Amino acid sequence: MIQAILDNLRTYWIVHALLLVYTVLLAYHAWHGNRKTSGVADYFVGGRSMGPIAIGLSFFATYSSTNSFVGFSGQAYDWGITWFLLVPAVVGFSLFAWIAVAPRLRTFTESLGSLTIPDFIGFRFGSTWARVLAALIVIFASFFYMTAVFKGIGNLLEVFLEIPYRTAIIIVFFIVMIYTVVGGFISVVKTDAVQGVVMIVAGILLFRGAVAAAGGLDSVAALADDPSTEPLLRWGGGVSVPLALGVVFAGTVKFAVEPRQLSRFYALESRAAIRKGVWVSTAAFILVYTLLIPVGLYARNIIPGGLADTDLVVPRLLAAPDVFAAGTSAFLLLAMVAAAMSSLDSVLLVLASTVQRDLVGVAYGSVSERGTLIATRCYVALFALITAIIALNPPDGVVALTAFSGAVYGACFGPALLMGLYWRRGNGTATVASFVVGLAVLLLWNRLPGTGGVHQVFPGVGLSFLTYWAVAKWTPAYESGEIDGLFAAEKRGARARSAHTPPTGRA
Repeated sequence: MIQAILDNLRTYWIVHALLLVYTVLLAYHAWHGNRKTSGVADYFVGGRSMGPIAIGLSFFATYSSTNSFVGFSGQAYDWGITWFLLVPAVVGFSLFAWIAVAPRLRTFTESLGSLTIPDFIGFRFGSTWARVLAALIVIFASFFYMTAVFKGIGNLLEVFLEIPYRTAIIIVFFIVMIYTVVGGFISVVKTDAVQGVVMIVAGILLFRGAVAAAGGLDSVAALADDPSTEPLLRWGGGVSVPLALGVVFAGTVKFAVEPRQLSRFYALESRAAIRKGVWVSTAAFILVYTLLIPVGLYARNIIPGGLADTDLVVPRLLAAPDVFAAGTSAFLLLAMVAAAMSSLDSVLLVLASTVQRDLVGVAYGSVSERGTLIATRCYVALFALITAIIALNPPDGVVALTAFSGAVYGACFGPALLMGLYWRRGNGTATVASFVVGLAVLLLWNRLPGTGGVHQVFPGVGLSFLTYWAVAKWTPAYESGEIDGLFAAEKRGARARSAHTPPTGRA
């Protein structure tokens, strides 16, 4: 056993050296985050004092986990050019989140004293039931997503470093659990900012290496000469367009509704900071995803024959000595480990804070700040352990798990968040009804006859919005002077911005 470890260290010394440096950086950020954390608001949302550049990079890095570098990059190996739909969807939904959701959410949550998405829903609609049910939905969806991330990084370490899959899961569990427990949100964002830069460089290197090994940018044209790969170059040839649209929508709608993404907006130092953060985030998404998504298609010329699991495409590329130099492969592996960490830490923090604040806190009442911090840190460790155990025998592939998680958030939280920010009407009854209908449709849709051609996310989201609108329209709105004041202030702000808009047309 010891000899095997020593042999592994000698063979992959560059990777282990980089991982050691990276681990030291995590430890430093955990220490720094712990020093800056003096209360619950600091641990949950960085005290609402984070700068736009750090938050913009964190927003990008939080989404761009190993799900992107392993799952999304490899999917074009089977689905071909139809999978390229993901690029405009990622950019479009991220912009929508920054432009349409961030400004009002930042203002509303600060005014209401909200620190989590479930407590915002509860405060906005005056409903404890809606708050608790929202917390349960966060728990349910989070485990699917974290399992996907664990699976992606486990596959990477197994193929590239020859570390047994289960051992890799245990290593990742301990690293991410410890620095998230210690540092909280401040540590997470600072680490994400560094990880975001690393991932941008990695996206460039991964694309360049795959294209060079495949024979150049125009090498994909050779796929048309083989009957088994020719469909990959046709729209809808590798996968049906409705299925691809469903997976893409489910995987990207989370920008506007997923707690780990929206928590970045809570943490911004001001509403004005959104104007700078959106440019940082959008530039990163455009550059990296334009390069990542075609990698699987180019891999067809490097790894001939069908792979049963497209999650193994990128690990196989990294392990191939004729694709990347040893130093480049080591850096890419580090980037993908960083990508995993940047998502796992965020989801763990959201999950733990939601359980402590919106389930335990509601059931047993408020406790001291110190007691809340201790309990939340314990929940981070507990949920990391549970997810690691699930990931030892994951139920599905990376893309499928990621898409289902996004579909749950879209169908359940879409109406409460989007309509709750822009439509004054609404109440706890409408919110709970939309949760129940959205989740029920997601779980039951594929069991109904004649529904195979439509991804469940579309009827789930559509019927959830319809339910919310119908119930809210025919029941009294939640009465709150504070909510009235927030909507009135938004109207005044909109009129002021309109008054300062330069005239258009000819003079």
